[in-house]
Amino acid sequence: MLEMLQTFLISLLLVSCAHSFKTYKAASFNKNFKAFSKDLDSNSTYSIGDSLAHTFDGIGAVSGGGATSRLLVNYKDPYRSEILDYLFKPNFGASLQILKVEIGGDGQSTEGTEPSHMHNENEEDYTRGYEWFLMKEAKKRNPNITLVGLPWAWPGWIGDGTSLPYANRTRTADYVVKWVKGAKKHHNLTINFVGIWNERPYDKAYIKVLRSSLDKAGLKSVGIVAADGAQFITISESILNDKDLNEAVAVIGAHYPGTFSGRVAHKTNKPLWSSEDYSTYNDVIGAGCLARILNQNYVTGNITATIMWNLIASYYDDLPFNRCSLMTANQPWSGHYDLTDPLWVTAHTTQFTKPGWKYLSSSSMLSKGGSFVALTDGKEELTIVIESMSHDNSVCIRPPLPGYQVERQTVVFQLDDHFKNVKKLNLWTTQLGKGATPETTFKNEGQMAVNRYGQVSLDVAVDMLITLTTVSHGNKGKYPTPPPSGNFPLPYHDNFDSESGFSEANNFADQSGSFEYFTNTSSSDGHSKTLRQVVTQRPVTWCDDPEGAITVVGDYSWSTSFNASVALKAESSGGVFIALRVDKGGCDAREAHGLFFWLLNSSWMITSDLNRSKYMKRCMFEWTSCWNAGYYLDDWNNVTLSISPKNHFYAHLNGKLVADFDVATKTDVPANGFVALGTANYGYGQFDDFSVTLF
Repeated sequence: MLEMLQTFLISLLLVSCAHSFKTYKAASFNKNFKAFSKDLDSNSTYSIGDSLAHTFDGIGAVSGGGATSRLLVNYKDPYRSEILDYLFKPNFGASLQILKVEIGGDGQSTEGTEPSHMHNENEEDYTRGYEWFLMKEAKKRNPNITLVGLPWAWPGWIGDGTSLPYANRTRTADYVVKWVKGAKKHHNLTINFVGIWNERPYDKAYIKVLRSSLDKAGLKSVGIVAADGAQFITISESILNDKDLNEAVAVIGAHYPGTFSGRVAHKTNKPLWSSEDYSTYNDVIGAGCLARILNQNYVTGNITATIMWNLIASYYDDLPFNRCSLMTANQPWSGHYDLTDPLWVTAHTTQFTKPGWKYLSSSSMLSKGGSFVALTDGKEELTIVIESMSHDNSVCIRPPLPGYQVERQTVVFQLDDHFKNVKKLNLWTTQLGKGATPETTFKNEGQMAVNRYGQVSLDVAVDMLITLTTVSHGNKGKYPTPPPSGNFPLPYHDNFDSESGFSEANNFADQSGSFEYFTNTSSSDGHSKTLRQVVTQRPVTWCDDPEGAITVVGDYSWSTSFNASVALKAESSGGVFIALRVDKGGCDAREAHGLFFWLLNSSWMITSDLNRSKYMKRCMFEWTSCWNAGYYLDDWNNVTLSISPKNHFYAHLNGKLVADFDVATKTDVPANGFVALGTANYGYGQFDDFSVTLF
């Protein structure tokens, strides 16, 4: 039975009784139709009638968790607008119905950090980051899109010296309320839902305080999603046993539920969302994963919304979870982007439904594997989505998928009740699995007739996704082919004078802390506009963040034959660095190795790790044998690091060579990696006149 309850669906040979239909698009498809026989196996016949079930809440994706859209905003138009159309424009691409964004908290949250709107308790800034831009662009294309905000990390002042955000619940709730109000005041964005704390312990008292704070702020329409953890059962039990908590929570959200929710969650009578799901490489297997869970989340879990992590792989490929997204756009310097199969899998549902439609109670597993969902607007529109994904062609990154079998099968839909009046259905197909090609994704096959018995029959092969619908406005949107892929450009220069329109400098990807454009209004030293690290207190972290701040840039394959230069000023941070061949980011940033050149309070040093535990060279202030290049930590200093074609390392400080050695003899140094800038701890530090050039 378990095998029967898991995935499957289709290749097409459609039948329609009695006559071939003029609107069938191609003879090659027409020949696959068979004459319909009324004596089909009753096990393959599924009634589609007026019995309504749960409300469909939509399909969406996550930007954040973290910094997953970082490089998208650096694209120039028309490419950036094209990408946004593929994601959000109705009846064009993915046509997303929900956008969930990270409420930035200055800490690492998977691919990088996103800046908080309140680095400290006494300031607010609603221009930081790029989620505001993304939400506005989504709303511009789809005014009805649902917006959701969720914190991963929190600025350090929220924690009061603890590792949790619940030390002062009212203050934490006010922080979230200010983000919701700031979205409206500064960007005219209405936030529909907020969450508690991504995949971390929830606090029942805090949820109630958040509800009360939202209500007092005139935000009663903003729902709370709880608790974005690994399962439905714990928060559901809390809700069933606490009346006030029950009243505070609008939606129960869980991550990667494996298409199951459980009886306890059902007893709450609340909408159940897979509030983060998918998280799988965006190839044909990832598309199969998505096709399966979008249907089966409802069929086996009564889950009425699925939100994919992540929206778009706009982060460097060599950061964790590369390309686990609907599409890829991580080369703003070239303009190149990739349309991938999961984008079109999503379109099979989103282009032919709207949030607020109802699932029909007949939605179910198919007798020989696979599933179908049927939805209606409650009037004349009907959409049926069928999938027949095989096990090996639909494995998600998590959770583990038990084995099951899918067979080719004939599926008959019996249209009953007021659907008896439907005379034809529009047909869209996608071939996944081994037979997948760009030409077989989201293919408009024209229309098929409903026979005189009110029946539609499909010969469903394995690894197919099919939509049958009365909705006629489906469209596989298309722009001219984007520019070809290209390497990160060399030479590369940034003096941070020409701001990008966002708070962060082009192509820099913060891995801890927050690096922002900064204007020195009284500067007379030639550094009036700089890049500044601005987080002065360790955040309430989601990962095990480093003890200082780091941002990476460039081509991870850089190994030899290049120079990297920067002007640095430590300010209050206690030290600053530039590094080559940095090999780790994301939640592993703390363990990064490379060639790090540090300017500290009383020494300069070279280490092979971010933690400064593996010294390669070191010079203290009083060591006259090596102190041939003076520097002042509270002033600007120029550092150039170079690696020759023969793998020899050179470090110049203020124009003087202070260290050189053969890198091949240093076993702790990675063979390649990013260039990085950073601070020794959380405090202000500035950077200017950055460049990477050929040796």
